[in-house]
Amino acid sequence: MNINNLIGRSCQDNQVVKISVSNGRISSLEPVAEETDLWLAPGFIDLQVNGYGGFNFNRGSWTTGDTSENSIGEIVRLLARSGTTQHCPTIVTNDFENTCDSLATIARAVSENTELAAALPAIHLEGPYLSSQDGARGAHPIEWVRDPDWNEFQRMQEAANGLIKIVTIAPERDNSIAFIERAVASGVVVSIGHTAANSGQIEDAARAGASLCTHLGNGSHAVLPRWPNYIWDQLGTDELTACFIADGFHLPATTLRAMMRCKGIERAILVSDAVALGGLAPGIYDDGRHEIQPSGNVVLAGTPYLAGAGFLLDHCAAFALNCGMSLAGMARATSFNPARVLNLPRKGRIEIGCDADLVSFRVPQNGAALEILFTMRNGEIVYQV
Repeated sequence: MNINNLIGRSCQDNQVVKISVSNGRISSLEPVAEETDLWLAPGFIDLQVNGYGGFNFNRGSWTTGDTSENSIGEIVRLLARSGTTQHCPTIVTNDFENTCDSLATIARAVSENTELAAALPAIHLEGPYLSSQDGARGAHPIEWVRDPDWNEFQRMQEAANGLIKIVTIAPERDNSIAFIERAVASGVVVSIGHTAANSGQIEDAARAGASLCTHLGNGSHAVLPRWPNYIWDQLGTDELTACFIADGFHLPATTLRAMMRCKGIERAILVSDAVALGGLAPGIYDDGRHEIQPSGNVVLAGTPYLAGAGFLLDHCAAFALNCGMSLAGMARATSFNPARVLNLPRKGRIEIGCDADLVSFRVPQNGAALEILFTMRNGEIVYQV
């Protein structure tokens, strides 16, 4: 492929453009008078990935999948097939030792491999500072959820070599507001999630600097007061940008559409929340505990209850488009907005001087996942059909 002659219709402005790349960045961008069904978007940035394809970022945990430094490279390779150029390895609730072991494994892999460093700009710590209540806690083990502890978090950050840039927290837990203030002051983005917080606690968290919502509408009780409740409170708080799992299973189309309209595209992000079982063949796994349905959905075996997400952003983006999101909005929700959250100023845009992180794709007419033709990271093709 001639990287000095990339042609496609830009999602940002619907114009067919020709892009040239030099030294890993977009060096020229000019409109061309051509017709094409190929679209160009900034590379997708996924803020929440637990694992995929039988590989796991979480070592020694209740989740499944191979965990090693080699498996990290496999996850990066598999996600490139979906148009994802950067993502946040997500470490879920566990005991302190296993959490630090997982964090250190990622930090070591990133420090030793420039390709992994380019693909993994940050770690998302989802737990252990979450609600203990059934429903709000989701699948996180109750024996390991606990109140925020700044000294403990600092030791986790040391194990991660400073890579923890997002931490999910339930703001109703003791010491949470002081923890949020210290985390934000240190440059860590605080996300509200797996919470049973009341309206005042959500307001206090936002005032303390919390700015994100983890998979809003999931990790919550099955039954809530019609109002007020923590979903409405987060939707109605303009300081909070909301992440959504748009796979068609975690949120139905009407719910996603309403939530997206409420937050507005400037405060919406699509995430996969993919787990290690994602992308594997349908069947029963983990000694009968989990099942991958023919649809690709991951559930507790023999039940309709979700046990993780099985799809990547090529699927989630297509579902959001089918729910009425524009292609410009999709590019913003999969790239520009997460780049802003992670403070990556050269990512998330197709502009001269920005990093040449690009995905070329077609939009199928049957509602299937985007047809990814190539994925480019820093001017290098990392996937091509």
